Amino acid sequence: MTEDPDAGTREALQARQALHEVREQVGKAVVGQDGVVTGLVLALLVRGHVLLEGVPGVAKTLLVRALAAALDLSTARIQFTPDLMPGDVTGSLVYDARTAAFDFRPGPVFTHLLLADEINRTPPKTQAALLEAMAERQVSVEGRPRALPDPFVVIATQNPVEYEGTYPLPEAQLDRFLLKLTVALPSREDELRILTRHAEGFDPADLAGAGLRPVAGGADLARARAAVATVRVAPEVLGYVVDLARATRVSPSLQLGVSPRGATALVACARAWAWLSGRGYVTPDDVKVLAPPTWRHRVSLRPEAELDGASADGVLEGILATVAVPR
Repeated sequence: MTEDPDAGTREALQARQALHEVREQVGKAVVGQDGVVTGLVLALLVRGHVLLEGVPGVAKTLLVRALAAALDLSTARIQFTPDLMPGDVTGSLVYDARTAAFDFRPGPVFTHLLLADEINRTPPKTQAALLEAMAERQVSVEGRPRALPDPFVVIATQNPVEYEGTYPLPEAQLDRFLLKLTVALPSREDELRILTRHAEGFDPADLAGAGLRPVAGGADLARARAAVATVRVAPEVLGYVVDLARATRVSPSLQLGVSPRGATALVACARAWAWLSGRGYVTPDDVKVLAPPTWRHRVSLRPEAELDGASADGVLEGILATVAVPR
């Protein structure tokens, strides 16, 4: 039997269509956050983690639940608090008197989509336990590593306006997040749609009742990842990413620029975005669109720049406007 040379192409097209349908399904529960949903899909495609920043009440938790339902993936939520211990995240060994042995009780980290709610409210020791899971996709309990499921994505949230009683995330952990996405307040039209849905009986706890159903699974995600790996990146585009990263390191407004890991993350996101857009190659515009969400949490402003009212996004926009774009 001969293999169909077009079978791989058809499967890749089906996977792309399935992921577009995922975004449509999430829209049945969450209104006006299309960019955030796309960012979460990109993270799944490149095995990255996402930091969501937004005020309370903008459907961050609902976003994660709806995405998991549309992809038929497991999800768990951890409310990070000052008294949260590492074992509360990873799991621990529990003595079983019947067998006179210690059994491992998995923590909530053993899931596909982990919502780490208000991650900056827990001490550094507990944050470090999550860092191993994010970086190595495993956790170590009593010296023994235990693999996490695939896919495994941490979607962490933090409040941008309330800092009392928080522990700022260290640069090493921030750098482990592929994207930092801002969950903005809805427009008037979107807010009216939200209120109309609730007035008509929408129940956030009943996603199936809202018509949301699984439209993709692990096999679709695996095929999509394989297809993303074939997207071409021209040497000129790679050089453009390098020039942008180096420009952040010499910017007078920044005390910390983008590392090579950050440059690699931008290329990975651009490839996934190009594939989702139906292209087999990355353009400089792909890079420009994805640089802010990929890099805004990887740069650090100088104190004098903050006093002048500068922002990470503003500095990055200035760099994107000045670095020469390849033809």
